[in-house]
Amino acid sequence: MFPNPQDALPLPVHPNVEQYRKQAKDLVKACKSGDPEAMGAWAGQWIRTLARLHGPALVPPSRARIERWVDQVKEFAQSKLCYPQAGSTKCTLADAQFVIARAHGFQSWPKLRTHIEALARVNSPVAQFESAAEAIVTGDVPALERLLRENSKLIRARSTREHRANLLHYISANGVESYRQKTPKNAVQVAETLLQAGALVDAEADVYGGGTTTLGLVATSVHPLRAGVQNALMQLLLDHGAAIDHPQGADNAQSIVRGALGNGCPQAAEFLSHRGALLGLEEAAGVGRLDLVQTFFQQDGRLKATQAQLEAGFGWACEYGRVSVVEFLLDKGVDLRVQPYGQTALHWAVIGGQSDIIPMLLARGAPLEEKNVHGGTVLGQALWSALHGDSRIDYEPILESLLHAGAQIKPGVLAWLAQEKGRSASVKRRLADALRRHGATS
Repeated sequence: MFPNPQDALPLPVHPNVEQYRKQAKDLVKACKSGDPEAMGAWAGQWIRTLARLHGPALVPPSRARIERWVDQVKEFAQSKLCYPQAGSTKCTLADAQFVIARAHGFQSWPKLRTHIEALARVNSPVAQFESAAEAIVTGDVPALERLLRENSKLIRARSTREHRANLLHYISANGVESYRQKTPKNAVQVAETLLQAGALVDAEADVYGGGTTTLGLVATSVHPLRAGVQNALMQLLLDHGAAIDHPQGADNAQSIVRGALGNGCPQAAEFLSHRGALLGLEEAAGVGRLDLVQTFFQQDGRLKATQAQLEAGFGWACEYGRVSVVEFLLDKGVDLRVQPYGQTALHWAVIGGQSDIIPMLLARGAPLEEKNVHGGTVLGQALWSALHGDSRIDYEPILESLLHAGAQIKPGVLAWLAQEKGRSASVKRRLADALRRHGATS
């Protein structure tokens, strides 16, 4: 159900219950108007006003983020106030209030109302928790220490939002509301402050299926990675007794190493593997542990793990450039047409920009025209990644290698490339030139 905890909209600096009641009534009017554009107009006005009223903490929101919020709220409102049958609507005030509450990350209108009323009391536990959460994500250690001194129970308190996170969870910049997913440079000091104050290192938050711990959230979060503190944060949590193999520590109850691999954090996966995290065949292949991968095969070549684990591990090895593992598994005859997590091995190598792996796969007959879960060939994936993937990867040589290998160019690809948003005009020109050299005309 929209929104998940990460999509929750920020409240304005001084939220008002009466204003929200009026907002709900306006939504009911839009619903009853019969105008198919009315709900979208309501959502647009509300979101843009909200962004303006939230204050500098939103930094300010980008146009893309605002438009995404507008679309999400409009679709959610339509799903709750309109029946699936054409022309049939409910348009009740209770449903409109529910839409607003859920959009802010609360399970019901009464919970949102109670939260707003508590915020109005400066020293209420709710107001103190919200102030502490802001201090964490901005790295304001003095403010955080003051709040913890004023209320010793704050360190074990939980958010009134759906995710029920405690303050330590916010250090991960993951799973909580997206506008608070920020990692300050002094995040390790902030985390140490919380742990010294008595934070429970393995406390669980109700995100990604429930039971997720701070260690699991840090290991799968791009924000501490980009801030350069991911490994240091994980080491601090481990030093304070965090369970590295907590049964539900990472998202969706998967192993922490698997979670890190699946969320674009291979360095975190390697870090944890060197500190004793359990590794199955999938995880061992993903972190490049050929010695362990070999132990999953009997002397006669039979597999000691499942075929799915083998295929998934091969996919991670291709994406993250584990050359020795890829060579070993290719010699074991891994199927190059299977699609672990919706992509073939060649798709994964393209996504990861692995120029050493791609020729190996092509030499073994990796299919060029096999479509992934999104309906894209490897050439299509290379173009999409060049515009929206890791900006540190130069995808032009990868594009050239696929074209030289015979990848088919779809009609209209140049027009699509010209219209697609993403990288600079110069990058798009180079990609277009490469396509033209291989026969693209439209």
